[in-house]
Amino acid sequence: MSFSKVAFVAAETEAAQAALPRLLAHYPHVPPEEADVIVALGGDGFMLETLHRWIDRRVPIYGMNRGTVGFLMNVFREHGLQERLARAEAVRLHPLRMRARLADGSDIEALAINEVSLFRETRQAAKIRIRIDGKARLEELVCDGILVATPAGSTAYNLSAHGPIVPLGSGILALTPISAFRPRRWRGALLPDHASVAFEVLEADKRPVSAVADYTEARDVARVEVSRAADLTLTLLFDPEHSLEERILAEQFLP
Repeated sequence: MSFSKVAFVAAETEAAQAALPRLLAHYPHVPPEEADVIVALGGDGFMLETLHRWIDRRVPIYGMNRGTVGFLMNVFREHGLQERLARAEAVRLHPLRMRARLADGSDIEALAINEVSLFRETRQAAKIRIRIDGKARLEELVCDGILVATPAGSTAYNLSAHGPIVPLGSGILALTPISAFRPRRWRGALLPDHASVAFEVLEADKRPVSAVADYTEARDVARVEVSRAADLTLTLLFDPEHSLEERILAEQFLP
């Protein structure tokens, strides 16, 4: 890959802000609005923010870890950046599109790169009907919540909720319950990524539910539809020796 216009953005953390001026002094750069690649300094949360902020530009994002876990980031090194960008491998992802109908009849639409999650808002468990491509697959799930995760997001909250790790390129979404009470033995499902998922909130007045697409929240939802945003493509760049696909594979063999 060849990039002539590089932009740098950084999280507000001390480590990211300390790295930013060193890179700006070392490399020619342009504003993100003019760049053909954006270098993001921070952690996974900042990478998600950067992807969301510049999603309409469809510009590749190369992350360098100045955060904690850095699952979506490359190792930070001050030197050799142009060579690393030239060697980088592209991973293309489609986000999820959430359409939420609220109890008052209004609608909220948002995009999720990791997952769309539903959560109970009160002490009482949520009751949710699940439809896949219009067909009711589970008439009533009693739970703390439920989520739909992309392969890239399957190692995030989905994994913490005991959902499966999904390889990149598998064409699969993970449907994972959060603290399911009934049916007790239901552990979730794997869905083709072209599936349309609808959640209908039962007894919404008594058991209110919120929906979250990455970090966009809709309160008091009545119905939530989730589908792949096939019209949007996100491009992440990774060093060949530190690919996202390898990290997702390796995560499945950690003790």
